[in-house]
Amino acid sequence: MPRSLSTPLTQRLGIAFPIVQGPMNGGSTPAMVAAVSNAGGLGSLAAGGLAPNEIRSQVASIRAQTSNPFNINLFVLDKPTPTDEEVRCALDQLQPIRAELGLVPGQPQEFYCEDFQQQFDTLVDLRVPVVSFTFGLLDAPSVQRLHKAGSLVIGTATSIAEALAWEASGADIICAQGTEAGGHRGTFLGHPDNSMIGSLALIPQIVDAVALPVIAAGGIMDGRGIAAALTLGAQAAQLGTAFLTSAESPIHPAWRKEIRLSTDTSTRTSRTFTGRAARGITNDYMTRMAEHEQDIPSYPIQNALTMEIRKAAGVANRSDLMSLWAGQAAGMSRSRDDGVSAATLVNTLAKETIAAFG
Repeated sequence: MPRSLSTPLTQRLGIAFPIVQGPMNGGSTPAMVAAVSNAGGLGSLAAGGLAPNEIRSQVASIRAQTSNPFNINLFVLDKPTPTDEEVRCALDQLQPIRAELGLVPGQPQEFYCEDFQQQFDTLVDLRVPVVSFTFGLLDAPSVQRLHKAGSLVIGTATSIAEALAWEASGADIICAQGTEAGGHRGTFLGHPDNSMIGSLALIPQIVDAVALPVIAAGGIMDGRGIAAALTLGAQAAQLGTAFLTSAESPIHPAWRKEIRLSTDTSTRTSRTFTGRAARGITNDYMTRMAEHEQDIPSYPIQNALTMEIRKAAGVANRSDLMSLWAGQAAGMSRSRDDGVSAATLVNTLAKETIAAFG
């Protein structure tokens, strides 16, 4: 392995390259995770939407395919308690789109998300190598439980204040998420608009503010981006959108196509799909629902209420009504062969990073 790509964090994680595959809820699978980890990166599985038994099954699948380190990601969520009026208003807003897809009028849900504490307890029991968290902050006793189980803890931060909060709770690593990142914003302190900080500004400020190693995330699609992140003081780079068009990606073909057709101005952040700001390719659903942006219920309530719409849109091949999560540099995917394997992508990224350093 070239000396230039070794960092204290890669050595601690036991990986060859400073490349982390983003968890990507709906875009990662055990096969992808294992392929990335086997190639020398850190594969990550999004488990925020999985029941404990599903987490166990998918971790078992990963372990059957690799003996290398991997990461499991959870959303830190409290149990939602929406009012009847809040849910009814949200359903009324969504009804025209439901009707367009031939769906019957929506009804309040009995179940809005998995129980976070049960998911957390499952991860402790499974003793996975690395665990990462988004949307919130673990308390110190919870971090200590994971440490006793032998897990390293990554906390997602979109501001210096959030990075410091994770450091105070005992996290091992900070993932600094710039505003360019695709998918959900990880913000949990202050107003989300105040944490829309670009990676170029965010990474060095977090590096300077904490004593923990930092993983850079947001808008990184090739070795030049990885080299830039390392130059700014990060010890690894996390790439999500770059892996969405890989062979192991499970995303809908229409989503994959839109990523490869996107330009630098194709994405925006919106709360309309899930109730939490998330970056995706702008489409008709976002435009039509924009007037309700500030009125819709928070995550995971809106996420549950739109799930049937997103599934029906997929069946109907209606990309105009699907959630097309992608980062601002998504169009750079066209520089890769469509359906490149995740392992080939990791090795190509490593070679590009070396080349970027000269």
